[in-house]
Amino acid sequence: MGSNTLKRKKLKNKMRAIAKKNEIKRLNTKPVIKKVDVEEIKKSFSNK
Repeated sequence: MGSNTLKRKKLKNKMRAIAKKNEIKRLNTKPVIKKVDVEEIKKSFSNK
């Protein structure tokens, strides 16, 4: 039985590795820093 190739298991393991790699890439990406005008935000709160 050692000569049989487990194609579905091989595919599952490969897909699991790809998913893990993509998740690590996603978690390591830095979000785009938007330029925020802090004074403008403070004014909007003080007007209310």
